Amino acid sequence: MNELLGTTLGLFALVTVVMFGGAAWKTGQALAQTWRPYGHMIAYGLMLAAADRLLLVLLFGGKLLAVVPFLVAALVLIGLGSFAYRLTRARKMVGQYPWIYQRNGLLGWRERSGGEHP
Repeated sequence: MNELLGTTLGLFALVTVVMFGGAAWKTGQALAQTWRPYGHMIAYGLMLAAADRLLLVLLFGGKLLAVVPFLVAALVLIGLGSFAYRLTRARKMVGQYPWIYQRNGLLGWRERSGGEHP
């Protein structure tokens, strides 16, 4: 497990999931709130993963150029940020255009039928 995460499970959960995951969550929300394209979340997620690896190396003696732990961290952070992005975007679409869209599940929206009104 240490080879996959680049550190212990507890340290991965604390640093990557809690600390940097919170930053990824707020990043996804901010991008959706400001109508930025989703591709920005990928770029920011990769930067957060690089910062995560750097912190783990500097404070806890991990390997700096470990590709697999970087990719695992990037997938986790991009996943959390993407979930926040989609959740916020769905809420914003329905809230800002209630005469056009209605909620369709947790992460989606759909156009209202012709006769429906909010």
